Amino acid sequence: MNHPHAAPSPSFWRSRTALIAVGFLAIAGFSLAVEHTAHIFGALPYLLLLACPLLHLFMGGGHGGHGGDHTRHGGSASRPTGEGR
Repeated sequence: MNHPHAAPSPSFWRSRTALIAVGFLAIAGFSLAVEHTAHIFGALPYLLLLACPLLHLFMGGGHGGHGGDHTRHGGSASRPTGEGR
């Protein structure tokens, strides 16, 4: 039955279960970071190399692409010599 005056169920993130899960994950993450610091620092150069193409792929949307109208970005839209109308 639908009760119009029933209180809505609380959000998962405000429940006791979520608080315990977040605490457990924080403790586990800290333990892993402390015990495996050498492995983490050993992987950093590779993570930086991986970040370069990912940033190029996902952050390149604001450049306008190739072959577009360059006049609205302050560029020159002049034609090469020899090409006439």
